[in-house]
Amino acid sequence: MPDGLPALKPGDEQFQVLTKEVNEDELPLKEQKERAVLKLLLKIKNGTPQQRKVALRQITEKAREFGPGPLFDKILPLLMSTSLEDQERHLLVKVIDRVLYKLDDLVRPYVHNILVVIEPLLIDEDYYARVEGREIISNLAKAAGLATMIATMRPDIDNLDEYVRNTTARAFSVVASALGIPNLLPFLKAVCASKKSWQARHTGIKIVQQIAILMGCAVLPHLKSLVDIIQGGLQDEQQKVRTITALALAALAESAAPYGIESFDAVLKPLWKGCRAHKGKALAAFLKAIGYIIPLMDAECAEYYTKEVMQVLIKEFSSSDEEMKKIVLKVVKQCVATEGVTPAYVRSDILPEFFTQFWVVRMALDKRNYKQLVQKMFWDRGTVTIETTVEIANKVGGAEIIGRLVEKLKSEAEAFRRMAMETIEKTVQNLGTSDIDTRLEEQLIDGILYSYQEQVGSDDSMVILNGFGTIVNALGVRMKPYMPQICGIILWRLNNKDYKVRQQAADLISRIAVVMITCKEDSLLSHLSNVLYENLGEEYPEVLGSILGALKAIVNVVGMQHMTPPIKDLLPRLTPILKNRHEKVQENCIDLVGRIADRGSEYVSPREWMRICFELLEMLKAHKKGIRRATVNTFGYIAKAVNPSEVLAALLNNLKVQERQNRVCTTVAIAIVAETCLPFTVLPALMNEYKVPEMNVQNGVLKSLSFLFEYIGEMGKDYIYAVTPLLEDALMDRDLVHRQTACSAVKHMSLGVFGLSREDALVHLLNYVWPNIFETSPHVINAVFDAIDGMRVSLGPTVILQYTLQGLFHPARKVRDVYWKIFNMLYIGHQDAMVPAYPRLEDDATNAYTRHELEMFL
Repeated sequence: MPDGLPALKPGDEQFQVLTKEVNEDELPLKEQKERAVLKLLLKIKNGTPQQRKVALRQITEKAREFGPGPLFDKILPLLMSTSLEDQERHLLVKVIDRVLYKLDDLVRPYVHNILVVIEPLLIDEDYYARVEGREIISNLAKAAGLATMIATMRPDIDNLDEYVRNTTARAFSVVASALGIPNLLPFLKAVCASKKSWQARHTGIKIVQQIAILMGCAVLPHLKSLVDIIQGGLQDEQQKVRTITALALAALAESAAPYGIESFDAVLKPLWKGCRAHKGKALAAFLKAIGYIIPLMDAECAEYYTKEVMQVLIKEFSSSDEEMKKIVLKVVKQCVATEGVTPAYVRSDILPEFFTQFWVVRMALDKRNYKQLVQKMFWDRGTVTIETTVEIANKVGGAEIIGRLVEKLKSEAEAFRRMAMETIEKTVQNLGTSDIDTRLEEQLIDGILYSYQEQVGSDDSMVILNGFGTIVNALGVRMKPYMPQICGIILWRLNNKDYKVRQQAADLISRIAVVMITCKEDSLLSHLSNVLYENLGEEYPEVLGSILGALKAIVNVVGMQHMTPPIKDLLPRLTPILKNRHEKVQENCIDLVGRIADRGSEYVSPREWMRICFELLEMLKAHKKGIRRATVNTFGYIAKAVNPSEVLAALLNNLKVQERQNRVCTTVAIAIVAETCLPFTVLPALMNEYKVPEMNVQNGVLKSLSFLFEYIGEMGKDYIYAVTPLLEDALMDRDLVHRQTACSAVKHMSLGVFGLSREDALVHLLNYVWPNIFETSPHVINAVFDAIDGMRVSLGPTVILQYTLQGLFHPARKVRDVYWKIFNMLYIGHQDAMVPAYPRLEDDATNAYTRHELEMFL
């Protein structure tokens, strides 16, 4: 390609014109502009990040010069291309967004063309595509104005194609959010009352629904107006219009909750009649509307309306329509949650029929309704609904529901057992086990043991495990009679040939270890820990990770002194396991070693700890952040257990490696050693290492100082004078990264010593930080401004203001901009404290400004 343009990709036919060599000066002005736009678009679409950045800036700055014609004639066909990747589409959308801002009202002739391309993004499966679409239409509305938007989209409102009407309704909702709902109300009133076509009425009401979904509680000030506009649709001759009206009322009530019941007074009667008169989808919509309006009522009204609507709901319990089932479940949940509905009514009128119709094996196999029945799922754009069964339990008590569900824990269908277990788990989490009597307790333990032993499928196996753990922990000391039986099952399953069974057994130990100590079953716990110790040679990493997790749980509850096998035998077995590269094994093993180093370091020789220390250095390369975090924490514990200087020597050697992630984790580990063993054990060796004339080592030392002062906080007052000469040197270094990291250390240091009389050292360091304010590298300038901000806290705004006043009115704009940026930072942080520090100016006839105006100007 000429002029250093990026290579073309398949589907880039539009850019083929750029491959031909032509003398651009001889071309007409229009073609010159089109070629310039194409070149910039090609760089944005296919270029390197640097090319893209420059091209984006150029196309934005020259937008008015190019004009809307050449820009949109080239961008919009590109966006319509089927070969466009997600990233390319995102970049082109960004171009339109920036160009719209620059062109402003010049875009009016192209509004329709832009909407044709952008509206389909509003119903895209990808969330980010929908957000981008909304952002562009919002900016377009602000640039073109309401009149142009309405005039452009008006023909699509009564379009025969439902897809067009749907996207138009969503686009209008975005316009309403951008320009304000009141501006759109007269137009909506006219459209919803249209006698010419039912399609127009349908779209108008859908716009109201989409406004409620998009704007949420922002509809509250306009709720009465919006309800009045659409209420006529409940008696429309077209069923589709009646259905969308009910759905729009549901969306408005959901957005307005828990306020706004007065606004819905006029629609309650038509909704009630509609529930009696409709069937199928229309009835589902009417029920949904009532389900959202009932929670807005006071207790007395809610009770009356719930009893009335419940007759319809109970009839629909046996419906074969899946959508209807979902809505019925939702409405039952909403009605039961209202204050006026009594537990006695729920127990007598709702529960029997609810369990008969919904708690059947077929429901467990139907994922959508199963989720609505027990799991948290997203209903209508992200609002989490509490499970219907658990909501009923909240009203009538946990024992009532658990009593009906325990027998289902022994069902032949595994999916049904999981469904019952999950519901019981959530009920116990919410309500506890205080109302469960001895008989129900026995049935419950029997049921969960059966479910645990009979599970076959690996799908959702954690459901049974989590349920078992939750129930056992909730029962607490009441589990004592059942512990021998549970431990027998665990021991038997730890020797099973199926590795998944062994893994579940080890996971269960980690969940019930606390309860076993509560029940004083120390001997059983010791037996389990011995068996786990013997199984440390496990070949499957998933199982080995679970065994280590179980041992960690036992060590936590038993303590180091009473642990069997003894810690001196356990730790040497863990050292080889540290070499295992499986993430679960690594994390659990390091956590266990760290716990032993923290609480039982005296049981192991220092030589063994140093061996572990060298093994842990390799863990700093781990991909998972949790492993790296556990590793650096363990370094702190080991340093406390043995001589910190030996651990530090190993870490300082690690600063010389090339891999950045390894060096960063090493610096964090050094800081943690300093925090655990006090900084005087680390600082001399660390500062001595700065003498090594190697960039990585010096940067590592500075980064360690930054983390160190961040961690030790107020302790830094004793060490600030010691490190000042080192920071002086770093702040004067030619290397950008040295200055950046030193500024970061100064920031943490100054924040730590606030109010501790270390201002002399801070002012000295400020003199070395200040010359860096004109740096252009984004990372360096951020670090410099952070350091000055930290100084502002410790030294107060007066000192920083004295430095700032010198450059606020400098003749060079680039200098002024930097100083004003610092002043704004000061103003935001210490607006009141700056008043006494302003310069004193006498008011006299020769002053162009009064003192008051000057202070306002500052």
